[in-house]
Amino acid sequence: MEKVTRLASEKGVVIFSKSTCCLCYTVSILFRDLGVQPEVHEIDQDPEGLEMERYLARLGCTGPVPAVFIGGNLVGSTNEVMSLHLGGALLPLLAPYQDHAGHALS
Repeated sequence: MEKVTRLASEKGVVIFSKSTCCLCYTVSILFRDLGVQPEVHEIDQDPEGLEMERYLARLGCTGPVPAVFIGGNLVGSTNEVMSLHLGGALLPLLAPYQDHAGHALS
């Protein structure tokens, strides 16, 4: 779906979320704590949200939300993000989207 592809590549870190999803909120806070300001798209607030959710599942996201993209590439959902973080591989992926003081770039 072109809309998901376009939105996923507009910013360095993009999260497709639902406004009622606590795991989405947790992943968003993790990125902020790591000095990155993710672009969050609430698909339950989008008229095309159901179609977007189906497309994200077809891309291979283990859960429809959160669906995390870094540098336009699908990283995955909560499990994949946390595995990367615990294994030390998340920060290098996020480095281009942090400033030198560790604050999020706009």
